[in-house]
Amino acid sequence: MQTLAAPLFPARPAQSAQGSLFDPQPLTLISDVEGGVRYWPPRMTEAQQQRCFAQLLQALPWQQERRQMYERMLDVPRLQASLPLAEACAIPAVRVAYQLVQEVAPYAFSHVGFNLYRDGQDSVAMHNDRLHRLAPGQPIALVSFGHAREMVLRAKNGGHRPVRVLLEPGSVLAMSHASQFTHEHGIPKTRDSVGARISCAFRVRPPGL
Repeated sequence: MQTLAAPLFPARPAQSAQGSLFDPQPLTLISDVEGGVRYWPPRMTEAQQQRCFAQLLQALPWQQERRQMYERMLDVPRLQASLPLAEACAIPAVRVAYQLVQEVAPYAFSHVGFNLYRDGQDSVAMHNDRLHRLAPGQPIALVSFGHAREMVLRAKNGGHRPVRVLLEPGSVLAMSHASQFTHEHGIPKTRDSVGARISCAFRVRPPGL
């Protein structure tokens, strides 16, 4: 796997009264000319991320969507919420997540979407983000709270084995815009006993969206 000479997702250490809480070097999962897909392990304490999870669980306007699947109307297997970033940042936990993102992907994000996976039966199917709702060249950054869940990344051309990464609480995953053309990603169901997880996905929307 090729390593980029000038990554577009720079790693900048976050400082606290106790010094750096994380290894600033990311794990490169997929490489491309826009920075690929990179993962930063947990970057906050367990107590901090638990407080953020509890706050998001209570503060966000969670909704249960229904979609037509397999010729039937079915509940989407997770709860969702979406807010403009300026509005979402009224919630302190969102400001914490946004600060983590800005330390590794300092872009002008405009919106944040949230998924609540209540247990191992909640999931999201393999997909790429809707390209018409993403600003060209701008990445997607994902912050996780709650229990860890596995993400699968799969090349659309089927030329490589899927990449699996455990999204730990307090971690950050950044995906380039280019990776949405070449790869799909998803959170599969699991029979393991897992608790709830909340993901915060920061995106740059085109003007008017």
